[in-house]
Order: sequence, then structure tokens, then C-alpha cells
Amino acid sequence: MLTLQDIRDAAARLQGQVLDTPCVESKTLSQIVGAQVFLKFENLQFTASFKERGAYNRLTQLSADERARGVVAMSAGNHAQGVAYHAQRLGLRAVIVMPRFTPGVKVERTRGFGAEVVLHGDTLEEARQHAYALAERQGLTFVHPYDDEAIAAGQGTVALEMLAAQPDLDTLVIAIGGGGLIAGMATAAKAVKPGIEVVGVQASRFPSMVNAVRHTQHPQGTSTIAEGIAVGTPGKITQEVVERLVDDLLLVDEGDIEQAVLMLLEIEKTLVEGAGAAALAALVRHPERFRGKRVGLVLSGGNIDPLLLAAIIERGMVRSGRLARIKVSARDVPGVLARITATVADAGANIGEVHHQRAFTLLAAQNVEIELVLQTRSKTHVQEVLAQLRSAGMEAVLL
Repeated sequence: MLTLQDIRDAAARLQGQVLDTPCVESKTLSQIVGAQVFLKFENLQFTASFKERGAYNRLTQLSADERARGVVAMSAGNHAQGVAYHAQRLGLRAVIVMPRFTPGVKVERTRGFGAEVVLHGDTLEEARQHAYALAERQGLTFVHPYDDEAIAAGQGTVALEMLAAQPDLDTLVIAIGGGGLIAGMATAAKAVKPGIEVVGVQASRFPSMVNAVRHTQHPQGTSTIAEGIAVGTPGKITQEVVERLVDDLLLVDEGDIEQAVLMLLEIEKTLVEGAGAAALAALVRHPERFRGKRVGLVLSGGNIDPLLLAAIIERGMVRSGRLARIKVSARDVPGVLARITATVADAGANIGEVHHQRAFTLLAAQNVEIELVLQTRSKTHVQEVLAQLRSAGMEAVLL
């Protein structure tokens, strides 16, 4: 069974090998959610994730024979980079099996740490089975991403650091994929401060730990922007710890996670991936659950695809009313487009895109339909722009 001593031993091994990342209050987020919010910036680790803690702790406990043969891991993301980076530092051979769909940037980053990358299978499960086969065939030690006490002990050092920096925390909110992070953190936190509350968060599209612990039947999806916690089956070791020590489990939707990524980017000027924003998403989704408490959140990782980030930013601007698509109908006469754009400009909005439509419309033949994508200040401002267009004699609607 995982113990506080295991985690303290891991902390001693990790001294000087990983960052003791900041754990500081966000006054703005605290005001927004009505709780005192403290952020643990694990996205500042060298591989931009807490995963390297467990990886280093596991690798340093290999026997001389295991070190000579090397290790194999299966991961499409942060675990791969953590194992590859620290194996390179320790002079170990590392083979990383990744599914074929893994983004090229993650593959190249993992190779950049000196690992041998093997692309196999279309799913994580197919990649895992291939990793087991390689371990058997080549005598490699399999380094599990979460269901391993040494891995969980390494991850648990996050809680020791948080409580050392902020001893008055009364609640920890932690994202759950396979459960390595929450198992380690709950073990450490409950031993150091028995009264502390530990709350786990899963994406509603991947509620595997919630289903396992609560015996629910929430359906499982096929994808989520929080791919770091998109785990179909929780670990056996980690599930036992969650059942014993975790006080509550919450689910968050994709929109909640997107909003949290954007809030951290805009307010804290820090970049997190979907999984890294899940804890904040829970506070945004369930503010009454945490009101008045001193809450510690782990920003568990910052490895996000730039195209996905661009989409999240754009969708967030639409939700907040800072990006709007409107349709304007008017008589098709010379100068009509100039009148529309001048009216929009007078209302203080900026035009990003214009689609001038004559043929594909049900309007009378002498009319024209123009779609505009506008950069605006807020939802209220969008309504002001529409009102100004209507007062100029044009039909205008928000799409």
C-alpha cells in the first residue's frame, strides 16, 4: 500500500531533479468563483507536466540489471516525454510506443529526448499491448503511466509542496485520468493534514473512475480536449486509493474545460492543456460547492496543440460576444456595402470577414444578403451594432 513515507522518499529523490513549482493565489480567479484559489504551476516543469515526477522516481528504483536492459512505456503525451527525458538524463535506453494518430510535434519532442519511438496501432490499447510485447521480447521494464506505486508516489510530491507553501489549504481539486496524480496526492495530503478535502475531476466524456467508484453507467465518448485524462479504464492501485481517501468526484463538460483554458490564458497569462484546466473547470461549473474555501488546484500540464488552442480562443470569443457573425439584408444598389461597413464602423465594431451573397438566398432578386464576422467588445455591443444597422433601414440578425 502506498504510504506517506513512500512519497517523502520520492521527494528526497526528486530534490534538484524537477522544479518545486510555484503555488500562489490567483486573486482574480478567487473573485470570480467565490473561493480563495491557489494554483500549482506544474505546467512550468521542463516537459511541461507533473508526469516527470513519477517517471524519475520509478526510473531511479530500477535494479542494475533493469537499468542495463532499458525501459519501455506507452503514451501519446506527457508520460512519454517524462520517461524519455529522465531516461536520457540517467543514461537508460527508452522505447516509447505511441499510437499512429499521435501528433507529429509530440513524436518529435519525445524523439528529441533520445527515446526510440515506435508508432503502433490506432488506439491507446493497441499501443499498450504492443509495449507489453516489446517488454517481453526485449527484456525491457514496462513503466506504467499511472498504475504503479512508485509512479503515484512521485506524483504525490505535488501535495507535499502545496501544503508546505500553503499550509492553510482546506481543499485540493485534482484531475483524474488513470488516477496516479490523485492517488499520490490524496495519500500525502490526508496523512499530513487529515481534515483536508480531496475532490477529483473527470471529463464527462471519460468518466471511468466515477463509474468504477460510484458504480454509475455514464456513457464514454471517443474524444475530449482533455486528452491527458482520456483514460478508458482506471488503475487498480489508484482506484483503491480513490475509494478510500477521495471525498468527492465531479464531472465537467467540454465547454467548461475550454472556458478554463481561456481564463488561465487571459487572467494568469499561463498556458495549460485541457487536462491541466479540468480542476479550474470544476470550480467554474460548481462554484457553490467551493464557496468560501481555500482551494488548491493543480495546473497539471501545458502541452497543447497550437491549432487546438487557436480554436479554443476563437470559440471562447464567440461565447463572450467578442466575435459575432451577423447577417444583413438590404437593397442591392451601388454603395450598399459601403453603407453597411460605415454603419458597423460608426458602432465601434471591426469587420473580420465579409461574405456577399446574391445567388444562394431566398430574398427578392433586387436584394442582397451580406454576412459579416465582427470583432466586438461584448454581447451588449453586438446588440448595439444590430440596432444601428436597423435604424439605418437594413434588416440585421445575429447568426
